[in-house]
Amino acid sequence: MTIRVIRLFFLLLSMICGYYLGYLFLNFSTEGGMIGSAVGLLGGAFMIFVESKLERVSIQNLSASAFGLAFGFFMAWLTSLILRLVPIDEGVYSSLKIILTLIFCYLGMIIAVKGKDEFNIVIPYVRFSREDRRDQVFLLDTSVIIDGRIAGIFETGFLEGKVVVPRFVLNELHQVADSADDLKRTRGRRGLDMLENIKSIKGMSVVIHEEGLSEIKEVDAKLVRMAKMLDCPIVTNDFNLNKVARIEGVAILNINDLSNALRPIVFPGEKINVYIKKEGKERNQGIAFMDDGTMIVVENGKKLIGKNIKVSVSSVLQTSAGKMIFANAVNGVKENKE
Repeated sequence: MTIRVIRLFFLLLSMICGYYLGYLFLNFSTEGGMIGSAVGLLGGAFMIFVESKLERVSIQNLSASAFGLAFGFFMAWLTSLILRLVPIDEGVYSSLKIILTLIFCYLGMIIAVKGKDEFNIVIPYVRFSREDRRDQVFLLDTSVIIDGRIAGIFETGFLEGKVVVPRFVLNELHQVADSADDLKRTRGRRGLDMLENIKSIKGMSVVIHEEGLSEIKEVDAKLVRMAKMLDCPIVTNDFNLNKVARIEGVAILNINDLSNALRPIVFPGEKINVYIKKEGKERNQGIAFMDDGTMIVVENGKKLIGKNIKVSVSSVLQTSAGKMIFANAVNGVKENKE
């Protein structure tokens, strides 16, 4: 609504300015003023048409283009000064100066736009701060927000800084929260609550990034591009996004990797107390679990089901599904479950 009011106001000003110019340059006649008003109306309408076509133009691209244009002008001016030292005809010098200005300005704009992710020159978002106090930025995707464990990590103080949530991720989260499926709706609302919890954590802030990146269709590709723009890691637990981001050279903080890294480390020969919970797949095997869910396969442990015993770790196997520990019961050390 505000945009429409501004456009109408601009058309009115265009007509008034056109009327004045027409009245001034056509012998102060009313007819000239009317012609000028009509020309002003057409000119204003044309400008509004051009403006509407620029709605999808990224601010980042425009700011990068402006920087490239300024750099091109500077290089053309510098080259012109060097050419001035060469004894050439004034007409030739003027022609070369114009040609060099066009070439350098064009190349500067194109190079700046193509390399905007590497230069990270987004003039509207420039922030001056001390390097030793620069806030760390974390870009969250939908999966890690719904997962919820990231809020607990921030609460512990291991990570501090600014959480950036893209508008397209927030829209996706709202769609999940409004889903007809009860489970999805619950998970989506939990994700929204998690963002509110992060806002209340000392040393943390949540920023909604409005850059839509409409030229990119895939959400994962948008996240990777935005991470390059902001020069920050993506926090996720999505396996595919993890792979794509690493290929693109973007840093990833994977919650599942963190969870696996925090599991207790055991070594062959180490003795631990376990509770044999059920029978294993192989003959006479018993199955126990550590507090973090790591499965322990106890040889000849079938007869010890329902008991707390001490076992000696024989080997540790790391698989794609997680870690498995193989162990043997320590002779003479076993007791009934209380």
